[in-house]
Amino acid sequence: MSAEKDLRRFPADFRWGVSTASYQIEGAVDEDGRGRSIWDVFSHTPGTIARGDNGDVACDHYHRFREDIALTRDLGVGAYRFSVAWPRIQPEGRGPVERRGIDFYQRLVDELLDEGVEPWPTLYHWDLPQALEERGGWRVRDTAERFAEYAALVHDALGDRVTWWTTLNEPYCVAFLGHATGEHAPGAREGHGALAAAHHLMVGHGLAVRAMRAQQRGEEKFGITLNLSDVTPASEDPADLSAAERLDLLQNRVFTDPLLGGTWPKGEPEVWSQISDFGFRDADDLALIRQPLDFLGVNVYAPAYAKYAPTADPDPAFRTAADIDVERVAPAELPRTAMGWPVEPAAMTRLLRRLDEDYALPPVYITENGAAYRDVVDATGSVPDPERIEFVDAHLGALQAAMAEGVDVRGYFCWSLLDNFEWAYGYAKRFGLVYVDYDDLRRIPKSSYYWYRDMIRAQRAG
Repeated sequence: MSAEKDLRRFPADFRWGVSTASYQIEGAVDEDGRGRSIWDVFSHTPGTIARGDNGDVACDHYHRFREDIALTRDLGVGAYRFSVAWPRIQPEGRGPVERRGIDFYQRLVDELLDEGVEPWPTLYHWDLPQALEERGGWRVRDTAERFAEYAALVHDALGDRVTWWTTLNEPYCVAFLGHATGEHAPGAREGHGALAAAHHLMVGHGLAVRAMRAQQRGEEKFGITLNLSDVTPASEDPADLSAAERLDLLQNRVFTDPLLGGTWPKGEPEVWSQISDFGFRDADDLALIRQPLDFLGVNVYAPAYAKYAPTADPDPAFRTAADIDVERVAPAELPRTAMGWPVEPAAMTRLLRRLDEDYALPPVYITENGAAYRDVVDATGSVPDPERIEFVDAHLGALQAAMAEGVDVRGYFCWSLLDNFEWAYGYAKRFGLVYVDYDDLRRIPKSSYYWYRDMIRAQRAG
């Protein structure tokens, strides 16, 4: 075996997987009693999504899930991370279960188990029932309570077959891209409301974990997935150092400090006191949020370099929670993905090392890591994507470096199995190991699919 192969050796029980999300792949938005989600409404609002795309059909996974599970099986991964669409289970976000929605996920789980693939459901990957948004959405505590009820319903239906449960995916994006910058559903630009959303997402997580543990039947494991970034000052200028602290607060510590450290983040009053009094917090919320975690999911895509820039509106009445006088920059020499994101694998090592230093971590799983590139079908019908192979391979090396330093990482899930609806970018950006032809919905495995398959086989072969 070559030195390069030796560099990529992982423990025998290391878990390999791929990830997807309901609104990005399922389609069938009007079938079997599914209610409207905030992404249905947002994606049909003119000017919100590139090229006017929406998720009405997406990859039609709702009807083609067996084909996609076969691709997952043939890939050789041991785990498939997917999300449950809340509007399929409770069309209005409350009340009785829509049996046809639960039945779909039972069929999905059964098919995965029959094919020898472990199901890893995420209960919330951004598709909030629109009816709850109209009652205040994540800005109000009632949504957190409704989320716990929904989580208990899904767990009751699937808990006899599913071990690994993730409450939320990327609450940063939900709270701040959805409620501060307006890039994501529901498309709001708020100050206090965005901070309230961030808080109630974490309260919902705590309530959901508590509710599922109360009906635990076996060895179920409960966790949450955060998208975190290594934040570096653009220079040693004191203004840039302070900017990096503020960006770290916004991107990371709003979530990691209460979830993992049991404290509210330092610096919050200085950054946000002009837009919020944090009156949405109750006295026992910290204890509620810090439910014991069996695992922490970390999504890693790109580093963040912070430079001071006066971006905040001088009038607090017009200021959002994301207006923190910071500009994201990155060294010009770093390569970029098709998303324009800088590529720096060593940033993953730095991020994981810092998390391990700052908190008493549960076992960590990289629940998303991948990149969008300009993939095309060539004359032979193949889809070569050497840049993606290089990206994943380099990040696996960075992951190994963190593990060598003692960080307890136990698995890696590549984003994504399929090209899909990439939120505000519509279908213009491709992250998949499998190419999806959106004209006829054919699936074409890319070169990276075969590379990932062969790498996993080599791990198991010893």
